[in-house]
Amino acid sequence: MSNSILLDKIAKAVINLNDEEVKEIVNKAIKDGMNPIEIIEKGLSKGLKEVGLLYEKGEYYIPHLMIAAEIFKENIEKLKPLLSTKETKSKILGKVLIGTVKGDLHDLGKNLVAIMLSINGFEVIDLGKDVPTELFIEKIKEHNPDVLGLSALMSTTMYEQKNVIKTLEDSGLRNKVKVIVGGAPVTKEWAEEIGADGYAENAIEAVKIVKNLLKKND
Repeated sequence: MSNSILLDKIAKAVINLNDEEVKEIVNKAIKDGMNPIEIIEKGLSKGLKEVGLLYEKGEYYIPHLMIAAEIFKENIEKLKPLLSTKETKSKILGKVLIGTVKGDLHDLGKNLVAIMLSINGFEVIDLGKDVPTELFIEKIKEHNPDVLGLSALMSTTMYEQKNVIKTLEDSGLRNKVKVIVGGAPVTKEWAEEIGADGYAENAIEAVKIVKNLLKKND
């Protein structure tokens, strides 16, 4: 079986959300000595992007997206030891640190944004939900992300977005990272009022905003 056929099979298995088939073909590709970057770009990522497009078209739904992301993540972990640091860094469009702000336990929207960013080639560091401002600051210093994503799903917690941005300013970090905000009660006007760099209404829009902030074209 040629490499191109093998890669197409990986992509199709991802699109079909067939976890076992993806594992089997990726293992064969590794055993055959195929370049891990090719396996990721022309197999796993190609399939995952198609799943993202099907979601955008309304043909796939959130569960499909989450299953595909898990399949992708599981197989990427398998391939990571085979990648050189230089190869890995050259393929990443940018680094995004993301989390739901303190006091907010809702993370579905944040999870979708993280998945869509990963699908589109960004390295995503997900801090989870109910994240204290201090932890955002600590992780920004540790990871030096290009973009910070702050999610808030309640009108009572959206003020934490403002608090994080203020703390970034007080810490001298504000000019080192772009900040986007989102969540049910959040609006473009709110984003402007608190000094965010961007506002995303949904996961698809978040990808566009991040690409625009970092000047990454499709």
